[in-house]
Amino acid sequence: MNTQHTFPCQRQRSVPTTRRKMLTTCASGFGALALSALQTDPLFADKTENLSGPGSAGHGPHHEVRAKNVIFLYMDGGPSQVDTFDPKPILDKHDGEDPAQLFNVEPTQFNNNGNLLASPWKFTQYGESGIPVSELFPHVAECVDEMSVVRSMTSGFPEHTFANYFLHTGSALQGRPSMGAWVNYGLGSECRNLPGFVVLNGGLIPPGGLDCFGSGFLPASHQGSVFKPSGTGVANIQPLEANPQKQREKLKLISRLDGLAAAQFGKHDSLESAIRNYELAYAMQMAVPEVMSLTEEPAHLQKMYGMESKYEPTRIYAAQCLIARRMLEQGVRFIELTCPKVGGDRWDQHSNLKSGHENNARAVDQPIAALLKDLRQRDLLDETLVVWAGEFGRTPFAQGKNGRDHNQFGFTVWLAGGGVKPGTIYGATDEFGYKAVENRAEMYDLHATMLYLMGVDHTRSTFRFSGRDMRLTDVHGHVIHDIIG
Repeated sequence: MNTQHTFPCQRQRSVPTTRRKMLTTCASGFGALALSALQTDPLFADKTENLSGPGSAGHGPHHEVRAKNVIFLYMDGGPSQVDTFDPKPILDKHDGEDPAQLFNVEPTQFNNNGNLLASPWKFTQYGESGIPVSELFPHVAECVDEMSVVRSMTSGFPEHTFANYFLHTGSALQGRPSMGAWVNYGLGSECRNLPGFVVLNGGLIPPGGLDCFGSGFLPASHQGSVFKPSGTGVANIQPLEANPQKQREKLKLISRLDGLAAAQFGKHDSLESAIRNYELAYAMQMAVPEVMSLTEEPAHLQKMYGMESKYEPTRIYAAQCLIARRMLEQGVRFIELTCPKVGGDRWDQHSNLKSGHENNARAVDQPIAALLKDLRQRDLLDETLVVWAGEFGRTPFAQGKNGRDHNQFGFTVWLAGGGVKPGTIYGATDEFGYKAVENRAEMYDLHATMLYLMGVDHTRSTFRFSGRDMRLTDVHGHVIHDIIG
């Protein structure tokens, strides 16, 4: 240290002073010390470095942020648009007729096409917006004035695995980064004690497996962390050591070994991410048990979510929704909920449409509505983007006698909160609900809009890989400004 340097609060001995004067003159010095400490924290530092930690932002927001967090309600299997949010009365008129006599029928996944099939459920208009919702969703129907219903979504793929990769990563290829990973790469995490991207597994991992939640070529620390909606959430969260000192000694040893490896082999993502994961796991020991403790929630709120339902899948999904709300309160950036098992298939009803869709809707309807209402009551919905979507829709004609095959040509997703224009309908399918004919939207457009609401320009959120600047929307995508409030 240079002994000739004079600090701001130093005074010559001959100058008398008081403690009050000393504190006054040192105020700027204390501020500088505090600022220097904050600048070492990636959440506060004004840096745009492409760091590997989940708390570090690849670039930060490009414009006004409308949504700080995302809750993605993934409807595994593909709900039928004409049985949920896109009523088609003409199906009643032509029920049982050959669709090929009325419009051009494209080949389907199984090409076992039956006659036109009217919806088994009635539709009713709800709220001030008058958006129609089927009997499948009596609770969600109460929230339509919060929602923007997109009836003209399309996908490029009619098969589950490819369509799931496309929905989650913007590509049908395995191994690309999930949208949750992209969001955390671009914006970083606001939470230091929990992962920035969490998947709450209700029991069904999508076709395509864990690659739907992976980080691909992005730093591995951005991949989704899978939690169960019960117990400790993740395995081995409780330390096995007899006391904290022993655990710290183990971590110091691991840190030294990692340091030796880094010195020998240089910096590699796998090594850097492993170090980050060790650090995060240590912090999670306190945070995870707290966020998973649903007994702290008031009894009336647990009942509202469906925690007391006689139907077990409803109880499972209620726990997922409650945990999701608790996680976003802790700053978790992106939370995805997968569907619970209902004893039959996912929303993938190639037969027994009525019982299958009713079981799946019964599992998620009450918890989703409670989540939206709870977020609104806590003033969190305006900064939380909630997205409800499957990988595709279903045909307006039957597969066999009482099912529906996959349909990628036109289906429904909806968004709520986070800057979305409430109580609106965007786009339309034809009169039979088969193909998008008005304001046709692609999956890239959904991704671009989600990123836009998060403050990210999808064309500028890129990562250099294999000699090319990669992005979630590839070379496609347009923001759907008509659904932004």
